[in-house]
Amino acid sequence: MSQNPGPKSPMAGGIAIAILSVAGVIIGSMQGQPSLGLVGGFAAGTVVALAVWLLDRTRR
Repeated sequence: MSQNPGPKSPMAGGIAIAILSVAGVIIGSMQGQPSLGLVGGFAAGTVVALAVWLLDRTRR
């Protein structure tokens, strides 16, 4: 008797956006540009989240 595993749970990529946005503000504050750091961190987090989403899509 074999059990059929249910659908795989999706991976969470949104945490990358949150963490990299905060890190961007911190790093940007050290450079005197917290707003630019926020934008850069958000962009980097979005790229990572998209990569996680694409990897998760191929995993199913």
